[in-house]
Amino acid sequence: MEQQQLIKTARFTGASYLALAVSGILGFMVFHPKVFVGADPQQTLRNLTTHGTVAKTRLLFELLIIVSQALAAIGFYRLFADIHRLAATAILSWGTVNAVIISVSAIAMNTAIDYAVVATATEAEKLDSIQVLTLIITNAWAIGGIFFGLWLIPMGWVVVKSRRMPLWLGRILIIGGIGYILQTFLHAAGLTGMYIGLLTVPATIGELWIIAYLLSFGIRPVTGKRE
Repeated sequence: MEQQQLIKTARFTGASYLALAVSGILGFMVFHPKVFVGADPQQTLRNLTTHGTVAKTRLLFELLIIVSQALAAIGFYRLFADIHRLAATAILSWGTVNAVIISVSAIAMNTAIDYAVVATATEAEKLDSIQVLTLIITNAWAIGGIFFGLWLIPMGWVVVKSRRMPLWLGRILIIGGIGYILQTFLHAAGLTGMYIGLLTVPATIGELWIIAYLLSFGIRPVTGKRE
């Protein structure tokens, strides 16, 4: 692919990744707690029935996460395929799998929103179903952390091996990917603590850095033999 076309692909990928980051922050961190209260199905049901617009907004951000994740995965494949096809395929595959897993969350979320206003169901039935659906949403995001970590590792590896982006950007992405995977396993083992949350800090730094680099500079031209 010609350098000018690569720059366009890089900008598309950066824009898709930025949409993923913004929709993730707004959807999961801002709107989600306003609707889904994991330990309190009664409050969740109340939120779903009295704050329908907020709940629908949360769902729309979930759908945007899925679409932007898939588009970013395609963008990275096109950007890196000529550099290292296997790594590019891994990024595409694991990014797509993560989008599918988040689709499970979106299905559960949409079902919860619809079921909360079903007139024929009793409140007890609604509470039981809402609790199950909320757990599905939570666990879909938890398991998705594995694949989000997995897609960062080959992404960082390509950056390191090709030297067509800053070297330390690639290294931080790899460390961040490992952090996401470790966090998922530690949560699954029932471990909690502030240090577990810190495991994803390198990933956040790496993601913001690569988004800024893709949008500002794109990708460096080939300066020597490719790996």
